[in-house]
Amino acid sequence: MTILDTALEVIDFRSFSNLWFWIALAALWSTASHWVVGVPFDLVRRAARGNAQALEDMVVLANIQARRLLFIADATGLLTTALTFFVVTTLALLAFLYWIEFAQALLLLFLPMMIVGWLTLRTARKIEGLDPVDLGNLLAHHRRMVQAVGVVAIFVTSMFGMWINMNHSALG
Repeated sequence: MTILDTALEVIDFRSFSNLWFWIALAALWSTASHWVVGVPFDLVRRAARGNAQALEDMVVLANIQARRLLFIADATGLLTTALTFFVVTTLALLAFLYWIEFAQALLLLFLPMMIVGWLTLRTARKIEGLDPVDLGNLLAHHRRMVQAVGVVAIFVTSMFGMWINMNHSALG
């Protein structure tokens, strides 16, 4: 038995039967729905309840994060888009042409996050110049959209993972 065989035996690339994949999926969507355009949502909630300091912090933080995201998008937009689509296409080919389960799992994590990234960039373009109440409503709407994408993504991932696990023979 070679070192590579031993390493591949120890490292299980069967993603959908691995508890760590499901923990990573939960942590990914929990984090994505908590940080709304770089602003923690508990800050948005405190601002909506009338906390003046939280309102000021939300406005400042949202504007800083929006400008930061827009600068990155404007500076590297074409390169980032090309690289992202290259990675997604590569994962899709590995996942469904060669039927590699690890690539399927990565694709099911990465593809919905592309949608979240697009939604975040779209929201960031609307932030500048909004009054605080409208900004809070925009961030809350963005969070609902991210959560909707997350619900669909988790459902599709769990159904696909269940289907993979049911069709995988325990005896190899």
